[in-house]
Amino acid sequence: MSADPVVFVAAARTAVGSFNGGLSALPAHELGAAAIREVLRRAGLAPGEVSEVILGQVLTAGAGQNPVRQASVAAGIPYSVPAWSCQMICGSGLKAVCLAAQSILTGDSNIVVAGGMESMSKAPHVIHMRAGVKMGEASLQDTIILDGLTDAFYQYHMGITAENVASQWQVSRGEQDQLAVQSQNRAEAAQKAGYFTKEIVPVLVPSKKGRCEWIMRTDFKEKKSVFYHVSYSQWIVSHLHGLFCKLFCKHVACCSLSQLLVVIF
Repeated sequence: MSADPVVFVAAARTAVGSFNGGLSALPAHELGAAAIREVLRRAGLAPGEVSEVILGQVLTAGAGQNPVRQASVAAGIPYSVPAWSCQMICGSGLKAVCLAAQSILTGDSNIVVAGGMESMSKAPHVIHMRAGVKMGEASLQDTIILDGLTDAFYQYHMGITAENVASQWQVSRGEQDQLAVQSQNRAEAAQKAGYFTKEIVPVLVPSKKGRCEWIMRTDFKEKKSVFYHVSYSQWIVSHLHGLFCKLFCKHVACCSLSQLLVVIF
């Protein structure tokens, strides 16, 4: 195992878009490819110098074979370079970075592109019809809920898991409200100050007329987004209804925006 440290040489990401918003026309692998191309440019690397591509992705239903390889090839990285995904739910992108570091430390790779990619807007609704329906109705299942937000062992929403954690560790509603307000207002202030600008790679979005007409440069740019120039106060947040239970009350201000986001290191 190498004794040399593993270092990050460049990072880039797409903007964060709204659910079914401005970036929803693009599949995850195209968003991933845009970020990969930019991170290679920033690092001064040729695509052929990459040893491996590892990206976290949770919602892969309907995305085609090996979406990470699709992103890698679309970014100009040669077919001979291995590209694969890891799935650890919310920790998928971070786990990909850890796996990249391990690959370098063990001498398997020299340069690894790692991060995560996701498109909630492209996640399909599915129905199992292999054996047909002999009697009664059959319903579609949302793969966002099925594959991303439902506990596989107890069959409840991950929001309930958050409530269970809050209950176990006695995190009060007031403490959650305080963190939610602080987080949202800091994000808004940082965006207005331009702190995120250098992170973001512009993304060309195809129009309904068949041409690319819009470049997404900033987070939450769409005016329909609930996060568009919104300032929160402790009083406002404290009056929001809980989403999952009445005791510790995780509410919408505590939640991350349903988003399309790709971060590549």
